[in-house]
Amino acid sequence: MNELESLKGIFKDRIFKIPDYQRGYAWTTRQLKDFWEDLVNLPSDRFHYTGLLSLKKADRSTWNNWNDERWLIEERGFKPFHIVDGQQRLTTFVIFIQSISELLKSIPENIDKTDEEIYLGSFSVKAIKEEYLVVERPPQFIIKTYKFGYEVDNPSFKYLRHKIFLESNSGTIQETFYTLNLENAKRFFKENLQNYFDKYGLPEIEALFKKITQNLTFNIYEISDDFDVFVAFETMNNRGKKLSNLELLKNRLIYLTTLYDGKELKSDERNALREKINDAWKEVYYQLGRNKRNPLNDDDFLVAHWIMYFQYTREKGDDYIRFLLEHKFTPQNVYTKTEVKISTLQEIEEIWEDEDVEQKEVEINGDEEITVLRSKLSPKEIEDYVNSLKSAAVHWYNTHNPINNNDLTPNESLWIDRLNRIGIIYFRPLLTASFLSKNIDSKDRVRLFKAIERFIFIVFRLSRAFASYRNSEFYKAARQLRNGELSINNIIQRLNDRMDYLFYTPEGTDETYFYYSNFRIFIEKKFKNSTGFYDWNGLRYFLYEYEMDKVRQRGSQKIDWKLFVKSEKDKVSIEHIYPQMPTHKCWKEGFKEYKKSQRPYFQGTLGNLLPLSQSINSSLQNDCFEKKKKAKYNDRNEKIRQGYSDGSHSEIEVAGYDEWNPESILNRGNRLLEFMEKRWKLKFENEYAKAELLFLNFMFPDEEEDNQADE
Repeated sequence: MNELESLKGIFKDRIFKIPDYQRGYAWTTRQLKDFWEDLVNLPSDRFHYTGLLSLKKADRSTWNNWNDERWLIEERGFKPFHIVDGQQRLTTFVIFIQSISELLKSIPENIDKTDEEIYLGSFSVKAIKEEYLVVERPPQFIIKTYKFGYEVDNPSFKYLRHKIFLESNSGTIQETFYTLNLENAKRFFKENLQNYFDKYGLPEIEALFKKITQNLTFNIYEISDDFDVFVAFETMNNRGKKLSNLELLKNRLIYLTTLYDGKELKSDERNALREKINDAWKEVYYQLGRNKRNPLNDDDFLVAHWIMYFQYTREKGDDYIRFLLEHKFTPQNVYTKTEVKISTLQEIEEIWEDEDVEQKEVEINGDEEITVLRSKLSPKEIEDYVNSLKSAAVHWYNTHNPINNNDLTPNESLWIDRLNRIGIIYFRPLLTASFLSKNIDSKDRVRLFKAIERFIFIVFRLSRAFASYRNSEFYKAARQLRNGELSINNIIQRLNDRMDYLFYTPEGTDETYFYYSNFRIFIEKKFKNSTGFYDWNGLRYFLYEYEMDKVRQRGSQKIDWKLFVKSEKDKVSIEHIYPQMPTHKCWKEGFKEYKKSQRPYFQGTLGNLLPLSQSINSSLQNDCFEKKKKAKYNDRNEKIRQGYSDGSHSEIEVAGYDEWNPESILNRGNRLLEFMEKRWKLKFENEYAKAELLFLNFMFPDEEEDNQADE
């Protein structure tokens, strides 16, 4: 362990590379804010211990392949290092210094000056860049050598060079979750430095630069050659922002490639396998970060892939990563050898699916057989696994982002969007697996998506089953579908079979009806809270599907799903037509024939709830029906609510009623239930059953008495 060193000392005559087993830049706003506040609040005459910087010197065989850096090492005596621990902080420092250089160049008096002519204290921008960021090789100045970068030319390094350090001629840059973090860090520092400059002026920017380069100090620890750097990486990175399981797994797989002996994995094969691991992770992180506004969680993807690839268990918590890191991809499984007989004419490698699967018997034909020792975990198994991760990543992205997605057919996009809107629960691995088999075409996938959507609506949204109902079965089905052990038809049949308990056939008939009692009990509890169907978690999806059915018939979509489900204070997107607070005379007259205890059922029943094309202020809900049908304006002739007659298709349909009374509410409720029957292929026994589900069966007292007598 050396004495404390400042950033200025650390960067002197050193080149830093982030090795391929490392994750990308993971700091987010919370860490950036902490860093900024520490720096700003640090007294200029005080030093601040920043932590341990663990380095491993790169040997000649490694840096000899670094084309842009080799001249600095050979001609100027720079020392090349891999960063084992501390890359998040060093990345932050260089982004901060780059942001300072850009701020200096943006000051009006510096606009037309070169880097050699712009100064911060006694340092020119050119000197700052050469000391901490980039050195150009004279005399042609063609080679740009970055003092800090990534060993593998991955998207993060390209993004760092062209988007952070502003190197020109970038071409197409693939963006990932990690490049998004780099972009956010750059934006954070540029904005905060500009505000700091506007408030305090250039002297304080100079003070910040001095503090970051001279007052922040590190312990430098150089890892010896005989130290296991991969194990060190896993251990050390648990101190800072914790590594995700996907990041740990990448490090582990690369580590395992170093453990095979030369007989089992030749040098060129080792490099090829390592490259495949890097390529797979590059693709995975590209897909996870592809949607900048909603990047996907890497551990969620890893869990889903584990479900599709390995045998799902009902254990809870981190059983998947324990299996991957403690049972499957372990050094012990590389060191443990098994005897394999091979032919001198043809070499056969054993492939293991799961650790508990017995070794497959292989018949070997050849003139001579020899016995060799092979690792329990073969390199081919690692290759197959990472290739599977790579191929699954794009489909995982597509299941989250189906709209305007050219990888999907229109029908695939439509039904995946529906599944996302209704709440896909535990079916996303199954959706993803349906894209991984070449034997499944788009038509079959859509049939599967339709069956899943129907299952979710009937079992979970209507019949109120627990969210874990049959999850193990369909998790396993994802793996079986990927392996070709189950067909789409098999899974659809299973989905239908698991709903059998929700349907009944009366004695003496051939008709099958939906058993709606569970749903009615659920809604009855909601009526006790005076909300009824309004608090049904399937309401928005159901009303939106009804509206979109009208759109397909008539065109002109008027309700946007994102706005429809977005809640705003004092705003409503689903209106009680007959209001919850019916203070106007028009409402009292229309419902006076029914008891006070019965009127809340008219308010909270399905037929009285209307999706609006534009959210309105809740204070407008008490208007009479005739006023609701027309647009409403304030004293300044500004429209304050849109009328039903000019609203969504559902609103226009309601505007067609002459008046809004109990009969109208029942009529519209029946319309909605008829749509439910048609859309989700279920059937109610009779009109009274529908009225009972709508909680309006008291409107048929004679039939109610008959039903009670039958019981």
